[in-house]
Amino acid sequence: MISLQPPEGIALQVREALAEDIGDGDLTARLVDADQVFNATLISREPAIVCGGPWITAVFKQLDPSIEIEFLLQDSDRIEAMQTWCTLKGPARALLTGERTALNFAQVLAGTATATQIMVDEIANTRAQLLDTRKTVPGLRAAQKYAVRCGGGMNHRIGLYDGILVKENHIRAAGSIENAINLALKNTKGVALVEIEVENLSEFSQALNAGAKRILLDNFSTAELKKAVGLNNGQAKLEASGNVNRQTIRAIADTGVNFISCGQITKDIKAVDLSLQFST
Repeated sequence: MISLQPPEGIALQVREALAEDIGDGDLTARLVDADQVFNATLISREPAIVCGGPWITAVFKQLDPSIEIEFLLQDSDRIEAMQTWCTLKGPARALLTGERTALNFAQVLAGTATATQIMVDEIANTRAQLLDTRKTVPGLRAAQKYAVRCGGGMNHRIGLYDGILVKENHIRAAGSIENAINLALKNTKGVALVEIEVENLSEFSQALNAGAKRILLDNFSTAELKKAVGLNNGQAKLEASGNVNRQTIRAIADTGVNFISCGQITKDIKAVDLSLQFST
C-alpha cells in the first residue's frame, strides 16, 4: 500500500518561502484594517488531484495561528472544476499575505499529483507500476515525491543516498558491467535498491549474466523491451525509461516490464489553476 504520510521539513520549507515573499513586510496588506476578519474559499478552476493541504495549513498557521481552516477534500482526492478544496477564516492581513505562497505550493503539488494520476490511469490493468525520478523542482524533492504518491505513483530512490543506480559513467569507471555489478552488490548493506542501467540488448544480457536483480532499460524500443522481457524470463525486475509520455506509456506497459520511470510527472507539470476567493 502506498504511504501518504507527508514528508518532514514542511515548516522550514514554508518559513523560507514566506520570508522570500514578505521580506521586511507586506506593504499592501497594511492598507487593510488590522482588526478586519475575512472568510476565504479555495477553489480549483479545473479538475485535478488534490495535494498540498499540509503546506496550505503551515503557511497560514505560521502567519497567524488563529486562522481557522476546514478541508473539504484531503490530499489524493479528486476535485472538480469550481469545487471547494478548503475554507478559511481569520485576520484579513494574514490571509492576504499568505495567499500567493499557499497557492504556489498547492498548484505545483496538485499539478504533480494530477500528472501522475493521468499516467497511472493509462497503464491500468497491466503489471507495470509508475515510478518517478530525481528530476524534481530544486528544494521540492520530498514534496513532489509525496505528490506522486498522492497521484497513485510510486517513488524510485529519493536521492543519491538511499539506492544504487549504476549508470554509463559508473560502468566505464568500473571497467565493465560485470565489475560494476559486483562492486554494487558488495555495497548493499542497508540499501533496498541496487539497479544497473543498460542501453541495448547486448548490455542487458551482460547485466543478466552478471546476476543483476534489477535492470533499467534506457530508451529501448517497444520491440527491444519485449525481447528483453522474454530473455529475462522473470530473473530480474525490469524498468523501462526514456521517451515516456501519455502517448507512449501504454505500449511500454504492454511489453511486460515491471516498472516505468517517468521524469515528465515532476519536471514538465502544468500548475493547477487555483483561486482563493475572499468575502467579509
